[in-house]
Amino acid sequence: MKRIMAFIILSVSSIISTYGQSNAIEGIWLTEIKDAKIEIYKKGNSYHGRVVWIKNPNDENGKPVTDKNNPNEALRKRPILKMDILIGFVYEGGEWTGKIYDPKKGETYKGKLWISDGNLMVRGYLGWLYDTKTWTKV
Repeated sequence: MKRIMAFIILSVSSIISTYGQSNAIEGIWLTEIKDAKIEIYKKGNSYHGRVVWIKNPNDENGKPVTDKNNPNEALRKRPILKMDILIGFVYEGGEWTGKIYDPKKGETYKGKLWISDGNLMVRGYLGWLYDTKTWTKV
């Protein structure tokens, strides 16, 4: 009976611990160069991140900054504010994997996220090359 109880307690603890880790990226994060804040939220079974603040929200004409570098011409007039730039991140083995859209370049990359010392590490891959940024929780 003690073994069964110990097994149940360990199993429940494992489930709670995994859930606690899997949603650790939720919240609002300030980008490394402090030009945007991204809100990471759960949508279905994956996590997404939308732009909720931009340091310079308007262009030189005073109009909202748009996705002007998007390769899809039909999307070039959509505003960057409220746009999802982290798409479909799923938690596996201590990290989240999904796609990252960079509106400055109009490029989409494979991405990986993980927590390190309370910061969110954001890594985008272009083939075997990658770049890692550190975001801080707001």
